[in-house]
Amino acid sequence: MTEGQRVGRNVLQEKDSDRQVLGNRLKEAREYLELSQDEVARVLSVPRTAISLMETGQRKVEAIELKKLAEIYQQPISFFTGESDTVMSPVPETVQHLARAAAKLSGRDREELLRFAQFLQTRTVTGDR
Repeated sequence: MTEGQRVGRNVLQEKDSDRQVLGNRLKEAREYLELSQDEVARVLSVPRTAISLMETGQRKVEAIELKKLAEIYQQPISFFTGESDTVMSPVPETVQHLARAAAKLSGRDREELLRFAQFLQTRTVTGDR
């Protein structure tokens, strides 16, 4: 085996490993929020099998899909790419419930919910309670 073939083989193995890390973290985040693959697929507008293939590392994840998944799972993109070894922070049960409920809303309703949460946060900071 030539040096070039050996390097090429190592690069392919790294890509497979990276895809596996990404898939594992996607699955971990989805399960943490108690979302089904069907629910996530609906939000992304992809078939459920696409989510399954992403989570097993058998399908590449497009950059736009990863950005949307990071929003759904409330994690930075670096968490999924392995650039950050931070563990998902424990979230209170009430917040987990809110996230599960919000995941079932339409995009427009989630935007409205976010605006309301920002309003509440601003109100708390300014002392308007």
